[in-house]
Amino acid sequence: MKHRILFVDDDADMGAMVTARLVHWGIEVIPCAGAEEALEHLRHDEIDAMVTDVCMPGTGGIALCARSAETRPDVPVLVVTAFGSTDTVVAAIRAGAHDFLHKPFEIEELALRLEAAIRHRELRSELRRLRDAAGDGSKLSGLLGQSPEMVRLRELLSRVATAEGTVVITGETGSGKELVARALHAASARSERPFVVLDCGAIPGTLLESELFGHARGAFTDARTERRGLLVQADGGTLFLDEIGELPLELQPKLLRALQERCVRPVGGDAEVSFDVRVVAATNRDLEAAVEHGRFRRDLFFRLEVFHVAVPPLRSRGNDILLLAQRFLERVAARSGKHVVGISPFAAERLLSYPWPGNVRELQNCIERAVALTRFDQLVAEDLPERIRTHRAEHVLVASDDPLELVPLEEVERRYVLRVLEAAGGNKTLAARILGLDRKTLHRKLERFHAGPGGERAARGGES
Repeated sequence: MKHRILFVDDDADMGAMVTARLVHWGIEVIPCAGAEEALEHLRHDEIDAMVTDVCMPGTGGIALCARSAETRPDVPVLVVTAFGSTDTVVAAIRAGAHDFLHKPFEIEELALRLEAAIRHRELRSELRRLRDAAGDGSKLSGLLGQSPEMVRLRELLSRVATAEGTVVITGETGSGKELVARALHAASARSERPFVVLDCGAIPGTLLESELFGHARGAFTDARTERRGLLVQADGGTLFLDEIGELPLELQPKLLRALQERCVRPVGGDAEVSFDVRVVAATNRDLEAAVEHGRFRRDLFFRLEVFHVAVPPLRSRGNDILLLAQRFLERVAARSGKHVVGISPFAAERLLSYPWPGNVRELQNCIERAVALTRFDQLVAEDLPERIRTHRAEHVLVASDDPLELVPLEEVERRYVLRVLEAAGGNKTLAARILGLDRKTLHRKLERFHAGPGGERAARGGES
């Protein structure tokens, strides 16, 4: 996209030189001989940024900067001078300048500063839009997001909600699988009935059977009273089985029978109790791989996965990161009574460039910490954890013309394989399918990459 800037300087030769050279950076320059001409363009034209000299006849650059901030606060201003001093810098910043350059300057430096300023402007505009969107209550039971992934997810949930089949929700840890399950329940005809949660990974196997199916009085030590299982407690509503991949093998046929017969016999009981429940299960594991390795029953897998809902990782959701961050900020600020209303563009850039291995849960914790630490009415980059402030993404570099920046073919392969594995959430079965490899070949490559940068994390991650 071509950007349009104003270059304000009474030196016509300087304006002509900047105009000619910035065109190669995709920047259209409108040279202005003075402040009044620049203000006229600001009033009537779409301008992305302005560069102004300080010392000019009539209205100087500092005054122009102040007037621009009043009439077009959305346009970032870079102030340039050959006689820079601390007082001049302070005056320019107080007048609303975005950045400051000393003459003589390299045209490449000016272009990079302009790109950063325009990016800053775009982020500031996006943050305003997202603040408005965060207050929109029309989203499906609180499932915020405008990314294509979230739009597709809401469309799928709206259709699945009207059906009665069991559902398997997959996604990385912290991606919001329980929130999706609650949204599914809230949009269904069962919304007025109970939503009951059982974390299969948090309860010992010896107690899971009693939790699911209930028990009769005297069924075991300390069973002093009869207890209804969660399948019965959730009657008419939804039972959410979180971390279904952790369900012990010995319990899986009992759950399968209960789902097929729609009745359950409590531990130590004689009579069966019927129930009417929709089961929604969730896992961050590759259940198909678990079936292949004999860790999960094939018949139970097919009985549960009538519908499959995949929750996208946060890193694939683009500006949804800022939308969620704004919502978390508002909640934390309201709860703590602290006046924090937004996120600075520089902090927003850091949030967008971080890969969020902990997904929405990690983002929520990050914003809660930042709100507690900030001294301003908006979060700045310094409020974020160091790992987020200093993160630099590892990219496969193939577009450069500089031989010193290019890397060996084996390094390109290593980075690409690890990037695909990261995008697949550590799921080696899915990563192998994307790469066109079988699992054994992928496993051998990961062992070879183990000694390289980032190889250890990828080789350990995911379901093997």
